[in-house]
Amino acid sequence: MNLKSSHRLVYAACFALISSVNAADFIKPTPWSSLVTNDIQRFLPTDEVRPLLAGEDEFISLYRQSMAASQRGIVLIIPDWQHLPTNNAGINFLRKQLNEIGYATLAMTMPDIDWHPADMAMPESSEDAEESTTQSDEQTAPATPAQAQQAPHFVTGAPNISEAVLDDYKLKLIARFNALYNSAMDEGGNIIVVAQGASAGLLIEHYASFPNNELNAFISLGSYLPNSIRNQHLNATLSTISPPLLDIFYSEGNPDTLQSVKDRKRWVRKHAKYDYRQRELFGVPSEPEQHQRLLKEVDGFLRRLF
Repeated sequence: MNLKSSHRLVYAACFALISSVNAADFIKPTPWSSLVTNDIQRFLPTDEVRPLLAGEDEFISLYRQSMAASQRGIVLIIPDWQHLPTNNAGINFLRKQLNEIGYATLAMTMPDIDWHPADMAMPESSEDAEESTTQSDEQTAPATPAQAQQAPHFVTGAPNISEAVLDDYKLKLIARFNALYNSAMDEGGNIIVVAQGASAGLLIEHYASFPNNELNAFISLGSYLPNSIRNQHLNATLSTISPPLLDIFYSEGNPDTLQSVKDRKRWVRKHAKYDYRQRELFGVPSEPEQHQRLLKEVDGFLRRLF
């Protein structure tokens, strides 16, 4: 066999391999929440792991009992979306250190994010399709001289998450949170929520509707919503919730949070929410020095309440 014939055989084998790969069935990746559950059950002590059920959705929570002579309450710890309850942005530090000052802690694993919920489906009727086509044509039409003279519209580089994605995630989050809250009711005493990031923003929206489950305090760590309109409304919403609120943000934290802190104070004064406190921590949330100050701020806020 000459060299050219051998090259032809190699090429034919490569093409056959590529064709077989393309023809293979798509394998759906393992959900993020399942990977988190497996890691927690493997690496964390079994006495901390507490399975809970939110409807048909089973998820993992992490429980640690108070190590003080008298228990002051239980703290429900809600990480940011797609973050672990053992993350290094202050959550895991509070989960462990609050036990030393009289609080039991119950941390929650987060649900998966559905980036294509059913509400985002394409319009089915021909009228809806024609309307959407007309709107897209209007958006792509060249600007008139009057429109060209208008002030430019500035946007951030971060993607704007749709309200459909946020609402779908919020339903899953609230379902898990209610299961966590019901489990905490068995402990008795004060119930405090420490929530982080987008999860904190969605829970603030939830408590602005005055649900049946009452809290003794709400502690927000860098709360925001990854939707510009919803995040702007969040500044007014947090001033209407009934639980006392400690609003903590980091000087090197999320830009959406940093741009909102002044507006939040304005709404708090307007609605006369006298049990609102705002505190700034310097640096980034993962610095060990900020963990110590975070615990000090949380403890001081709770001692003023009870």
